[in-house]
This record gives sequence, structure tokens and C-alpha cells, in this order.
Amino acid sequence: MMMLFTQSKWIVTVLFGVFIIWRHDAEALWFAGGSILNAMFSMSLKHILNQKRPSSLKSDPGMPSSHAQSIFFTVIFIILSSIKLLTINELTITSSSLALAFGSYFSYLRVSQKLHTVSQVIVGAVIGSICSILWYCLWNALMLDAFVSSLWVRIIVVLGSAGIWLCFLIHVICQWLKDKRNET
Repeated sequence: MMMLFTQSKWIVTVLFGVFIIWRHDAEALWFAGGSILNAMFSMSLKHILNQKRPSSLKSDPGMPSSHAQSIFFTVIFIILSSIKLLTINELTITSSSLALAFGSYFSYLRVSQKLHTVSQVIVGAVIGSICSILWYCLWNALMLDAFVSSLWVRIIVVLGSAGIWLCFLIHVICQWLKDKRNET
């Protein structure tokens, strides 16, 4: 299971790339950019709160769980997008319930692996959910109309999202190189 956690940044990076290419629309770019900003916010909170993890498997602070925060940012964004696209019906209720169940399970794995406490995971999930709702509402209440009506807003959203994603990719590669150097 630890192998999965060490590879998660690569999995997320590839999934973002596939998601953007598959959807190839502004909301996908907006989601990917927001998800990365949410992860950066989580890392900042970890260093501000500086709460220890339940074990010494990892040395960085544990509050909030950045995995839970990222998972729930994604889950809530998908649920909100599904409801907007399909309205509330049996399909959206079932898929939303499954998304919440899987998100909860994957977040709980962090507790079972002794990488986080229950409170660190719950706080991460709550912050990720709130950030997702705010990011989704910002898109639908403010950015979508501006995006449709203004070429400049389209350029800013596309370049801004691409820039955020590129910075994330560079960060992942640099972190990987640093980890490889430390292994030897």
C-alpha cells in the first residue's frame, strides 16, 4: 500500500492531464487549476498548524490531511458538476453516494496506515469540500459568463490554468528528483 502513496503524485498528474484532454473545456481547466491551488493551500496549512502525525513514517506535519483535502475537493466538484448537468435524479444520487463512499474510504486509508489521525483526515475532508464548493460557485457565478463573453477572460483562464498545472508538474518532477537523490 505504501507504494501507492509514494506514486500518488504521479497518478494525480497523469489523471489531470487525461481529464483535461478528455473534457477539453474551460470547466476542466478551472477544476484542475483549483485542485492544484487547493493542494498548495493544504501544504501551507500543514506548515502553519504544524501538528505531528501519529507515527514517524513521514516527517512533515499532518494537519490537515492533504490527501483527504484533495480527494474531497475532487469528489464535491464532481458531485456539483453532475447535479448541474443531469439535475438531481437516481443516477446523480447513486453516483454521488458512491463518490462520497470511495472518497471516504481512500481518506480513511491514511488513518489505517497511521499516516494521519482521524481528526486530521476529517479536517482535510471538510476544508477540501469547502474549497471545492467555493471554487465551483466562483466558476458558475462569476467566471463562466465572463469566459463566454470575453476573449481576454478565456485567455487568462486558459493560460492561468495551464500555468498552474505546469508549475505543479515541475514541482512533482523536482520532488521526484530530490527523493531519488536522497535514496542514493
